Amino acid sequence: MSTDDRFRPKTDDELRQLDVPAMLRYGLEFAGPHRSALFGEGAIAAALASDALGVVPRSTSFLAEVVRSGGARYAADLTEPLPGAEPTRLARDRLTSAATTATTVDGDQLLARWLDAVAEILGLRRDIRSGWNEKSWSSSARSAAPAAMMSAPTLRGRPC
Repeated sequence: MSTDDRFRPKTDDELRQLDVPAMLRYGLEFAGPHRSALFGEGAIAAALASDALGVVPRSTSFLAEVVRSGGARYAADLTEPLPGAEPTRLARDRLTSAATTATTVDGDQLLARWLDAVAEILGLRRDIRSGWNEKSWSSSARSAAPAAMMSAPTLRGRPC
């Protein structure tokens, strides 16, 4: 793989091929590039798979709260961590894999943050599909929004 290929954006089909349970094991255990991959490509891949099964963002957010409260192992042992047979199987695979390394409160919190990221991506994809855009905001909502929300996003003062 050339250096240019590593930085090329991946297509949805390429992201769907990622092994999210393995990314969870390594990303929760090791900081640095493993964690970056988990919260980047891994979260997008998880959202794509969840979206294909009809999982709604609030279900994933609720699962994050369950993980925060009871831990990864507790959530993995639930009868139905997400509504429906296929989403339950998907969630259980992820949670069981994560529970092998998320054995502390900090690990559970990290997993919950990742689930929140997946829920946000799911919500964003649904909003885009439904035709949401800045023009759909009413003029009163735009004027009430903080200026920072309406400007270009930045990270540490630099445009992203």
